[in-house]
Amino acid sequence: MISKTSFVLFLIAIALFLHDVTSIGVNYGTLGNNLPPPAQVAQFIKDKTVIDRVKIFDINPDILRAFANTGISLTVTVPNGEIPNLLDLAYARRYVEQNIKPHYPQTKMDVILVGNEVLHWDTPEVQNKLVPAMKVFYQALGLSGLKGIKVSSAHSLGILLRSNPPSAARFRPGWDVGILAPMLQFLRETKGPFMVNPYPYFGYNKKQEDFLLFRKNKGVYDRFSKKWYTNSFDMLLDAVYMSMVRLKHSDVEIVAAETGWPSQGEAYEPQCTVENAASYNGGLMKKYNSGIGTPLMPHRKIETYIFSLFNENTKPGSIAERNFGLFRPDFTPVYDVGVLKSNQAHPTPSLPPPKTGGGGNKGQPKTPAENKKFCMPKVEATDAQLQSNINYVCSQGVDCTPIQVGGSCFKPNTIRSHAAFAMNSYYQKEGRNNFNCDFAGTGVVAFSDPSYGTCKFES
Repeated sequence: MISKTSFVLFLIAIALFLHDVTSIGVNYGTLGNNLPPPAQVAQFIKDKTVIDRVKIFDINPDILRAFANTGISLTVTVPNGEIPNLLDLAYARRYVEQNIKPHYPQTKMDVILVGNEVLHWDTPEVQNKLVPAMKVFYQALGLSGLKGIKVSSAHSLGILLRSNPPSAARFRPGWDVGILAPMLQFLRETKGPFMVNPYPYFGYNKKQEDFLLFRKNKGVYDRFSKKWYTNSFDMLLDAVYMSMVRLKHSDVEIVAAETGWPSQGEAYEPQCTVENAASYNGGLMKKYNSGIGTPLMPHRKIETYIFSLFNENTKPGSIAERNFGLFRPDFTPVYDVGVLKSNQAHPTPSLPPPKTGGGGNKGQPKTPAENKKFCMPKVEATDAQLQSNINYVCSQGVDCTPIQVGGSCFKPNTIRSHAAFAMNSYYQKEGRNNFNCDFAGTGVVAFSDPSYGTCKFES
C-alpha cells in the first residue's frame, strides 16, 4: 500500500519532470526591419511556446521591459566595446545602475554576458581585459545589491586548438592558461556557467550529414576514450569538456549558448534546407529534453539555446545568415520542432516531402568537392574590417610573407587582395571549419580557386 505522503511526492516528481522536458532556450536576435515589437514577442513566447529562457545580444531596455513579470529567464550581453571601460569600478557601477537595476528583479536575469566571442574576434588588448572586466562587473552587481546574477562570456569554438577526437581536445595555447584558466576559476568561485557556441553546421560535410543532423547513422568512435558518438553536437561539447579537464576545471557548468541550422541558403549552400534545419533543431530538442547528456558527461542536462527565434532580414552575410529562425516575423513557424505548446492551434509544419530514391536534393546544385574550399572576404566588407582581419591573422602564427613587399601575393597591393590571402591561410591552418572563416561576419566560404600567377592559395 502506497502511503499518502509517498503518493504526493510521486505526483510532485511527475509534475516537475513534465515541466522539465517541455522547455528550451532561444536566442532572440533583432537584425530585421520587419520584426514585431518586443512586447508582442514576449507575450508570444510566454503564451504560445515552451521556451523558458531567452538570450539577447545587447542590453535593450525595450526588451528588458517586455519580459518583466513573464517568468522567462533572460541572458543579456554587454557589448564588446564596453570591456575596457568596465575595468573602472565606478564606471561599471554606473552601467549597472543605469542599465540593469531598473529592470531587476521584475525582469528575471540569470546571467549577464560580458562580450560575445571576444577571443575569436577582438584584439589581444581587449582579450586580455576580458576576465578583469568580468570580475569588476560582478563586483559592481554585488555593490548594487544584485547578488543573484551570474557573469560570464560566450565563446565560439575557435577557442579550441582541436576538437576531434574529443578526448584529445584542448584550448589554444596562450588563451588556455592566460585567459581561459583564470576565467574558469572565476566561474567556479561565482558558480557561473561557461558559455560556448557549438555549431555542427559550420563543420558541414555531405558524407557526415546524418551524423550532423541527429539522424540515424553508424556513429563515430573515439578510440582513446572508447566512447561512441551518434551526433556532432555531443562531440563538440565533449571537446569543450576535455579542454576544461586539462585545466582542472571540469566542475564548471557548460551551457550551449548558441546552436542552430539555417533553413535557406545560397546556391553554394545546399545544406541549408527546411528539412535539414527541422532535423537538426528537432533532434536538438529531443536531445536536450531527454537529459541523457553526452558520452563524457552522462545524465548531465546541458542548458541549450537555439539560434534563433526569428529570421532576420537585415543581417549581413549570405542568405543562410538571415534564415536561422524558428519563426517568421508574423509568428508563423518556418517548421515545427515542438517549440509551440501542444494545446495551441498552429499552421501545418512547412516541411518538404521526404526525399525518395537516390537523387539527393532534386533541383539543388550538387555539393562542390569537399577538398576545394577557400575563405574569401565578403563583397560588403570594408577596408577597415579587412585590415583588422589581416592584423589578427598575421598575429596568430600564419605566414604572411607572401603579401609583404616582394612576396608572391603582394600585387595587387590592395587591402582586399591581401586580406583574401591572409583569411584563407588562417582558415586552412585552423581546420577549414566554417567558423574559421566568419571573421565577425566579413568572410565567406567559396569554392572557386582564387589563385593567380605565382600567388597560390592553399586549399
